[in-house]
Amino acid sequence: MIDAIGLLIGVILRLFRARRTLLLENLALRQQLAALKRRRPRPRLTIFDRVFWVLARKFWSGWKQALIVVSPDTVVRWHKSAFVLYWRALSRAQRVIGRKRISKEVRDLIFRMVTENPTWGAPRIHGELRMLGFDVCERTVSRWMRRAPRNPEPAKQWLAFLRNHREAIAAMDFFTVPTVTFRVLYCFFIISHDRRQILHLNVTCHPTSLWIVQQLREAFPYQPTAKFLIFDRDAKYGVEVPAMIRSLALRPIRTSFRSPWQNGIAERWVQSCRRDLLDHVIALNETQFKAAAF
Repeated sequence: MIDAIGLLIGVILRLFRARRTLLLENLALRQQLAALKRRRPRPRLTIFDRVFWVLARKFWSGWKQALIVVSPDTVVRWHKSAFVLYWRALSRAQRVIGRKRISKEVRDLIFRMVTENPTWGAPRIHGELRMLGFDVCERTVSRWMRRAPRNPEPAKQWLAFLRNHREAIAAMDFFTVPTVTFRVLYCFFIISHDRRQILHLNVTCHPTSLWIVQQLREAFPYQPTAKFLIFDRDAKYGVEVPAMIRSLALRPIRTSFRSPWQNGIAERWVQSCRRDLLDHVIALNETQFKAAAF
């Protein structure tokens, strides 16, 4: 700080000197700097020295000719480092950018409305908040509705159903198998939850609802031991498959949308089949895959 004050006073005093005197003084200072450089080739520079030359580079076009202590490339490198530090400090500064964040009270109120009123949409909740005196837009309400914590009760009920009726539950599903000729085979299987036993398995290139109905007839030719049959909402099942399941004295149980965990036994068997078989064998056709699977 003292050096900066001294430099500023020196600049003010030199404004009142003659040009000849300034030239002689500059010559004398350059000679002393040259002698100092011979004595100490690499003098240690402070932060003030670096800031001075960075500012000189910005406001003085002839700064390179007057620079002796360091090379011009060093000053350019200092400037780049200062640029990086400046923007790093701005990025780390904790300041609100864009819209003002809504308070925790409003977020908790949105979550509570979503939980207690599952049929309400964003317009309804937005209107209720406006009547309560909260100034938020409908888009913000819609965004926070998607982040609302889900009610764990339906999941607990589903798990309780699977555990209590394990002996009477079967599940069916599809998975795809690529072949050597880049065709896609659709593998259909039915698995029992009780012993994790595959009750039926077949492969086709063109699965239809009528083909699935025939597979159900072959899987349960007599009175089935299972009472419930779990399957997802694949469009291949159509309306014929649920009707056929009811005719077999089974109760069809369809999983929720985008909820593969509800058919976890079947999904885990598909994963085991891929890991233990399909990762080591490339299917040639339907017959070869069925032989390898059995």
